Amino acid sequence: MAKITRIMVAPLAVNCYIIATEQHNAVAIDAGGSVPKILQFLQDNGLTLQKILLTHGHYDHIGGVAELQAATGAEVYIHEADAPMLSDSNLNLEKWITGETETTPISEYHAIHDGDTIVQDECVFHVLHTPGHTKGGVCYQLDRTLFTGDTLFRCSRGRTDFPGGSDAELYASLQRLKQLEGEYDVLPGHNETSTLSFEREHNPNLR
Repeated sequence: MAKITRIMVAPLAVNCYIIATEQHNAVAIDAGGSVPKILQFLQDNGLTLQKILLTHGHYDHIGGVAELQAATGAEVYIHEADAPMLSDSNLNLEKWITGETETTPISEYHAIHDGDTIVQDECVFHVLHTPGHTKGGVCYQLDRTLFTGDTLFRCSRGRTDFPGGSDAELYASLQRLKQLEGEYDVLPGHNETSTLSFEREHNPNLR
């Protein structure tokens, strides 16, 4: 059974999730920074990083990807609509977040779409396109766990005032998550974890 570990990474306290498989491989979701911390965790636990899944293209979620990919050879996955952010410091907000204007480009990646599946050993990640925070925002469903990026937070939701944001699209995406059948653990891109039943009851954006 896969094991999920949350590692908080710089520069904006992003939740990077490491999913370890029974075969001692690993998948990272949103490697936003703090690459030495991630690499140390992988080494300490005897894990080989095979894939990096991105919920969207903002710099605080992709800032460590180029370095981590170079160190491990891991494959990178991002929704097609957010792929241009991988090499543009204005689009990915790096210039706004850090003042830097030269994004290290991530040239090798897989463009994903709604309904795709990404498989690593016993783990099957289902891609749910949930635009609103960005045009290419996605959530990943792994069994009864939802990795929601900056779409859904505990009792809150992602911002829509950045380029590509849309209140209407985010509302539709949140309704899609609300209508999923059954219970899920909600693992967001920032702040604390939750459950979908808790969010249905307490999050004003899902009512």
